[in-house]
This record gives sequence, structure tokens and C-alpha cells, in this order.
Amino acid sequence: MHKEERFRLVLDYFLQNHPVAETELSYTDPYELVVAVILSAQCTDKRVNIITPPFFRVFPNAVSLAGADPVDVFELIRSCSYPNNKTKNLIAMAKMLVEKYNGILPSEVDELEKIPGIGRKTANVLASVIYNKPVIAVDTHVFRVSARIGLTTNAKTPLQTEEQLIKFIPINLRSIAHHWLILHGRYVCQARKPKCEICGLQAFCKFYLTNQAT
Repeated sequence: MHKEERFRLVLDYFLQNHPVAETELSYTDPYELVVAVILSAQCTDKRVNIITPPFFRVFPNAVSLAGADPVDVFELIRSCSYPNNKTKNLIAMAKMLVEKYNGILPSEVDELEKIPGIGRKTANVLASVIYNKPVIAVDTHVFRVSARIGLTTNAKTPLQTEEQLIKFIPINLRSIAHHWLILHGRYVCQARKPKCEICGLQAFCKFYLTNQAT
């Protein structure tokens, strides 16, 4: 099966069966999303959604967070992974947001990457979700699922995965494709034991077809 055909079949399946796909992080504005996304590194969305409501009651905007005492921030996020680093990044992020960007989250990926705590994946998430930019954020789920299905070939890094996906996914589908792959990896194509028996991609999944043949 040619790669173009596999992409078409996968995208058609998701369009028909999952026409709505979006982040599972709870937020009401760009500031809340950037905080949630920074917290979500190596942490489940479920845990982040437990942490953020009390966090936003204390720090409702970038200005309040920029002037925060690190001890207070740490206490509110201590139940997530790497709370020390995330405390530093959250406060530094808020300071830069206020001082350099007048409290408005930039829309371009290269500008977002300049902000503490925001790497390429996070920048792509924010650009995609908030500004509907045609970019694809590659996390562990996207990296794994893309390789298993056969959408990527010999991709060694998230950037290589991103480049291969963007080559074949139409601009108008890139934002939602990011969520399709994440959710598929989270609930069906899981890391340790993929649920191939309930997967709708069996007919054109490279991993499934290879294992069926052996």
C-alpha cells in the first residue's frame, strides 16, 4: 500500500467516525491553556484538570502569576510531575508574557518557543488549538501511533515525525489530525498493549497487518 493511500484511508476513517476531536485539557482562555499545557508534560490531562481550577482561583491571569511566590505555585501543583521545574517555568512564562507580549500569547510557533516551558510540541499545541494554525504537535502518542499505522517511516525524532505527517496531511486537517492521533493513542493504540481488536484502522494499519501475517 502506498503511503498516500494509507494517509487517505486513515484520514477518511477519522473524518467519518470522529468528526469532533479536541484537547481534553480544561481551559477558558489562552492563558489557562498555556498553564495547563506546561503542567501536562509527563502528566495526565486528568491530573492537570484537577490541579488547574484551584490554581486559577489564586492566579487568574499572567500578571498575578508573574508576581507569584514560587512556594505558593509549588504547593498548588505539587501533585503533578516535576513540580519544581514547572514552578520555575510557569512564573518565567508569565513574566515574559507580561513584559514582552503585553499579556497576549503570540500566535507564531517560533515566538511561542521563546517562552520558558514551551518547546516545539507545546508551541504547536498552542498555535493549533488557540489560533487554528496548520501545525501538528508530536507527543509520545502521535509519535507511536504514526509509526505503528505506517504514516511515518524510520522517524527517529518528533521533528522527523512532524515533517512526514505535514507532507501528506492537508492543511485544513492538520489541527484536528493532531487530536485524532493523540486520542487514538490514548484510548486504542496504547503503548504496552494496543487494542487492535476494537480498532477501526485494522484494514490499513501496517502494525496490525504485519502481525496478522506472522
